[in-house]
Amino acid sequence: MNSIFTEFRDHFQSANNPDTDKYKAAQDSFWAYCKLLDPKFFKDGRPHLRTIAETLQALYEGRIRKHTDRSPWQIYTKAETKEIFAGSGDDNIICRQLMMNIPPRHGKSYSLTLFTQWMLGKSTQNKVITVSYNDILSTRFSTMVRDGIDATKIDKSWVIFADVFPSVKIKDGDGAKQIWALEGSFFNYLGTGFGGTITGIGCNIGIIDDPVKNAEEAYNDNALEKQWMWYGDTFVSRLEEGAIQIVNMTRWSTKDICGRILSSDDAPDWYELTMQAYNQETGTMLCPELLSYKSYMKKKRVMSPDIAEANYQQEPVDVQGKLYTTLKTYTELPKDSRGRLLAERTINYTDTADTGKDFLCSINAIEYNGEAYITNVLFTDKPMAVTEPQLAKMLNTDNVNIAYIESNSGGAGFARNVERLMWNEYRSKKTVVRTFHQSKNKQARILANSSYVMEHIYFPVNWAIRWPEFYKALMTYKAKGGNKHDDAADGLTGIAEHIGTEAEIEFLT
Repeated sequence: MNSIFTEFRDHFQSANNPDTDKYKAAQDSFWAYCKLLDPKFFKDGRPHLRTIAETLQALYEGRIRKHTDRSPWQIYTKAETKEIFAGSGDDNIICRQLMMNIPPRHGKSYSLTLFTQWMLGKSTQNKVITVSYNDILSTRFSTMVRDGIDATKIDKSWVIFADVFPSVKIKDGDGAKQIWALEGSFFNYLGTGFGGTITGIGCNIGIIDDPVKNAEEAYNDNALEKQWMWYGDTFVSRLEEGAIQIVNMTRWSTKDICGRILSSDDAPDWYELTMQAYNQETGTMLCPELLSYKSYMKKKRVMSPDIAEANYQQEPVDVQGKLYTTLKTYTELPKDSRGRLLAERTINYTDTADTGKDFLCSINAIEYNGEAYITNVLFTDKPMAVTEPQLAKMLNTDNVNIAYIESNSGGAGFARNVERLMWNEYRSKKTVVRTFHQSKNKQARILANSSYVMEHIYFPVNWAIRWPEFYKALMTYKAKGGNKHDDAADGLTGIAEHIGTEAEIEFLT
């Protein structure tokens, strides 16, 4: 009887309320909801806010889709979704994971608090877990969501959550700020800080909001590693099958959560919404009302360049000043009209580990027409007892014609053992092993060959997944020094030096 009475009451109130249409529009459109609750902030003159709102709603409604695993994600309208994706299977892949990288003070976290309200208004069956940097920030996020739902109308001109979703209310007696339920539900919301306990609670909507505190933490590999471990071991385990996942953050580092995801096998499953404060091509700001060009330049003058780029341009701090700005890729090796591989020779360059903290870097490449196509990489800090048989196998498998192995710091003995293993294990002497002493300055060699590397060396299109450590080492290598390791860049430089001509080096054998 109570349910019937509630429905009749709501229908009667709606029929006699001149604002019914706009409330109905706010139920159907998250952007309309934002504008209704805070028209001074969510204005049509701030299109980036509308993009955020419409992207979030498309994620919730399953309208970010693609036809195949290799297709790009695309946002469809409701009508297009029904028309184009009428069936199911491989032609109906739905995105459930959104990555938002947007400058500070541009409304991304505010939008997420309203989005959480809106989703709970849409269905009291939704269960949300939000995670912020610490308990203080998580409480702030939780309070904004809860207080918005629980708001009391004190001015007829103000629109509140209850106007749009009149039948949705906080359960009586649930006074906690960080964990509570709506009427008729056992659990609807939990807010916690990174590292917090969420055991025993599951959700169909998981939100991570600004997990990195500041630049100091962005440079702290141990802190970022702890976040990643907690994310994988704790947070992800609380997500129910088919759950929506949103990571909202400034791109601080290639080792932050977004960076780790983008370099993992799961990267294609994520939709990226990235916005820069300043568009260098057009010379325009993302939202001049929130951050003018004058204010932007003033902030840049008092900030270090890498921090400014991370905060406002979504360029990770450990990528600023990187040497290799672009590296080319290939989907298949060069072949003739009959499908035969075009290769003048297959070469290998191996930079052995100088110390216990260094990595061995060994690269196989096919040489053709002055270009190099990387086919295999061994990049590891394991001891020589492990890497010697690994390299012997790699040289044999790829039919390498000639292998150049640095003799510095034990390299000559390493090379002899690789030759012995190739004969003993594979009965092969098809690879000529040349050892040499490298006396040139390493940094100078790397810099001098960097342009050739970017123009004439090609990597497999999935090389970030195949060799993640090698990929990270190259993509974070800085031109002006200060690099912790240079093994990957040195190995790649060795390949460049041997394409088309012999390098000027002192051969020992």
